[in-house]
This record gives sequence, C-alpha cells and structure tokens, in this order.
Amino acid sequence: MKKECVLVAGGAGYIGSHTTVELIEAGYDVVIADNLSNSEMRAVEGVRKITGVDVPFVQVDCCDKEAFRQLFEQYTFDSAIHFAASKAVGESVEKPMLYYRNNLLSLMNLVELMHEYGRHHLVFSSSCTVYGEPDKQPVTELTPRKEATSPYGNTKQISEDILRDTVKAWPEMKAIALRYFNPIGAHPSALIGELPRGVPQNLVPYVTQTAAGIRKCLSVFGDDYPTPDGSCIRDYIDVTDLAKAHVKAIDRMVGGKNKAGYEVFNVGTGRGVSVLELVKGFERVNGVKLNYKIAPRRAGDIIAIWADPTLANEELGWRAERTLDETLASAWRWQQSLK
Repeated sequence: MKKECVLVAGGAGYIGSHTTVELIEAGYDVVIADNLSNSEMRAVEGVRKITGVDVPFVQVDCCDKEAFRQLFEQYTFDSAIHFAASKAVGESVEKPMLYYRNNLLSLMNLVELMHEYGRHHLVFSSSCTVYGEPDKQPVTELTPRKEATSPYGNTKQISEDILRDTVKAWPEMKAIALRYFNPIGAHPSALIGELPRGVPQNLVPYVTQTAAGIRKCLSVFGDDYPTPDGSCIRDYIDVTDLAKAHVKAIDRMVGGKNKAGYEVFNVGTGRGVSVLELVKGFERVNGVKLNYKIAPRRAGDIIAIWADPTLANEELGWRAERTLDETLASAWRWQQSLK
C-alpha cells in the first residue's frame, strides 16, 4: 500500500535526487520541483532508472511564488522537503545577496503555500554551519549556535528561526530541521551523484575531477590550522545515508511521533576526518594519484567540526552505515560514469 505523497523541492539536486530514491523505495509517492539552476535533468532520469518509477517533475523557481502556487494546485501532497537553496560557502561570501534572496525567499514561499493549502509536514535541509566555530567537539543539538562565518551559514540560521517561529504561530504545522555535516559520495548504481555546474565548490567533486584530469590541480585550503595535520576537519557522511535520514524524519511526522512542533537533529557519522586524510584515503581506495597543492586559507571556513549523532540514532532510528572507503569508491565510480 502506498504511503503519502512528498514534494521534494530541489529534488533534481545532489541530496534531493538521492532522497527521492530513498522515499520511493520506502513506499512514498514523490513530486520533484526544481529550477535546474545548479542541477540537471540527468539526475531525474537517473532516479527514474533506479526506481523504475516515472517520477513527476515540475521545473519551477520556488522564489516565484505564483509559479510555485501552480504546483500546489496541480498536485496533492502531504509533506515537503526543502532542498531548493544555493549551498557553497565560498561563493556565498562573494555573492551574499544571491544567497539571502534564493535561500530565504524559497523557504518562505514554501511555508506560506503549505499553510495556505493545508500541508503540514516539512523537513528542512539545514547545516552544521549554524554552529559556527564551536568551542567543543563533537557538537550536539544543544551546542550553542554562534555567529555564522558565511552568508550561507547565516541563511541556515535564519531559516531555522523562520521555522521555529512559524510553528509557534501555526501549531498545526510540524517541522524538522536536519543539520547536515558534509555529504559526499554517490548512489551505488552510479546513476546519480554530485554534478556541480562549472568549477566545483565542494571538496570531493574537485577531488574526482582532478583524478579524472578535468582539473589540473586540487587546492587544499590551509595546512596551518591547529589540527593534527594542519588541514580542516569535517564529518563526511555518505549521501545515501543522509538521504535515509529524511525518510525517517517524514516517517516521524506522518506517524505523529514528534515530541515538539519543531525539532532539530544532527546528521553525521560522529567521526572527524581532515581534508588531507580524505585526499590520501581517496588515493588509497581508488588506486589513483592526485595532483594537489597547499593554498591559502579560504574565507568562511571553520577549523573543525563533527557531529554527535546520538539524538538522531535514538529518536529517528537512523544511523550512518557506509564506511568512508565505500563512499570514496562510489564517488570515483560516479565520476568515471560521466565519461
């Protein structure tokens, strides 16, 4: 028996496409909405091939409220997941207005339309950047949020505040913010993966493109941080594991298991890995050598952060399962499939 229908805003993107697969495999119907500004129809076709389902796709800019409204008129869905946002820390420092306009307006339009049309379950794609430069590791959901180090991080903080305040005003609405750490890798089928337009803003696509000869050299931004090898430390989570957390969040709301109208969960592995450790792990796992150099520190980067995922483990019944080696191998298979 089919479960509810879920709107996946930004569903042609990296995390959105993987989440769509997991939703369908969990028995949900899905409608994908995306403006294709940083994604490709290839991802939608990949989802259809993996699942065998002709998933409905609507090309729409969520920042255009009246165009977005037409989707609400056309499709009946009960829950929504919001991925429709710009996501590169460095780019946000250079183009703050782009990030504030796109990330905040798209969410506000979605929330207002959901309220207007009586759709009450929302999962929000948040980020560990809301913690800023934390004083202690690992971070829990009770770790204080600090001033954001980038406009991107600030949009996530503001978006969380919007949801917290909206749920207070509209008690019938339920929202869960998932604070991601660093999603990497690709679907085991190599039919979908991270496919940025232009020069990659995230580490692993740049790694794979360097390995493939598309990029001449990988820059490691900083080797003088106060970490064991001088490079930044992050919590790298497999994108398929991350996608499954969204299914658990939808299940929680649909099943009425929320303990509050607005809830927050960290979604990470609980292990900190340095940039240089990841680069060397990629070389080892895939048997390739990377041309990389040490470059100056990058604006907006924090030194180190990794998750305490205990709350998500206990409350959502979710945990990261894939190893870093498996994930790095999947990223390389995906890159090779693009030839």
